[in-house]
Amino acid sequence: MNSFEIYNEMEDNLQAIYRSRLLTEILLSLNESSRKLSQLREITGSTSQAIIPKLRKLEEDHLIETKEREYCLTPIEKIVASGVADSFATFGTINKFKYFWSMHYMEGIPTPLLNKIGYLYNSKVIYDRRTKILNVYSNQLKTIKEADHIYGISSVITEGYADSISERVKEGVPVKLIVPLHVAEELKQSPYTEKLDVLKSYKNFQLISKNEDLKMGLIVTDKCLALSLHKKSGIEYDITTGLFSSDPKAIEWGERLFGYYKVHSEAKLRGNYAL
Repeated sequence: MNSFEIYNEMEDNLQAIYRSRLLTEILLSLNESSRKLSQLREITGSTSQAIIPKLRKLEEDHLIETKEREYCLTPIEKIVASGVADSFATFGTINKFKYFWSMHYMEGIPTPLLNKIGYLYNSKVIYDRRTKILNVYSNQLKTIKEADHIYGISSVITEGYADSISERVKEGVPVKLIVPLHVAEELKQSPYTEKLDVLKSYKNFQLISKNEDLKMGLIVTDKCLALSLHKKSGIEYDITTGLFSSDPKAIEWGERLFGYYKVHSEAKLRGNYAL
C-alpha cells in the first residue's frame, strides 16, 4: 500500500487532528509534558467547556489518560503526537528559510538528515551586506574561537580559517576536520603545509580526506552550528550566506551530518595527519 492509499484509508483520522486547531494544540502540548486542565486552558487560550469534550474523545480513543489529575499521552499516542510535531517543525523550517534552501545545492545533505530538517527551525540566516562585508566569515571565525570542541567540513580553505583552527588546536581544543581531495591538495602547498607540520604532534587534531567533492561548509561545536552550501548549480561555494544556530537540536543535527561523512570517508586518519 502506497502513501496515497494509506491517506485515503486514514483520511478521517488525519483530518480530525489537522482540522481542529484545539485538538492539535492539546496533542502538541501533551507531547511536551503532562498537563492539568488549567494549564491546557492557559496554553490554548480556550475554555474548559471547549477543551473537555476534546479530552473525553481522546480518552475514549485510548489516546490520552489521566494520572494524578494530569492529562498525558498514552505510549501509542506519543508516536502520533511526535509525528505531528515533527511535521510542523519540518514545514516551518522549510517555509522560514525558503529562500536559503531554494538558492542552494541541497543534494549533499543525506536523506535521513533532510527528513530531520525541522531540527534547524531555531536558526538564523546571516548574509554579507555592503555594510557588513565578510559577515558570514567573521561569524564562522567567532564560532571557532568560542568552541570547546570543533567538528568541521571544509570545501574551501583560507589562511584565516587555518590560523584560527591552528590556534585552537594548540590551546588543547579537540578538532576534527573533513576535507575533499582538492582541499587536501591545497594543504600540501605553502603556507598550509607549514601549518600542518606544526600540528603534526597534536593528538587532539584529526584530519580526514574524502575522495569526493563536498558541496558544503560545516562548523559544529558544543555551542553552535554554522552551515554554508554551494549555490544551486552545485559549482560555486556560497561564501556570502550561512545558517547559524545555538539550539541544541540544531547542534545535534550538525553532529549527525558530520558523523555521516566521517563514517563514509574513504581515508580516516587518527591522531596526527596524513595527506
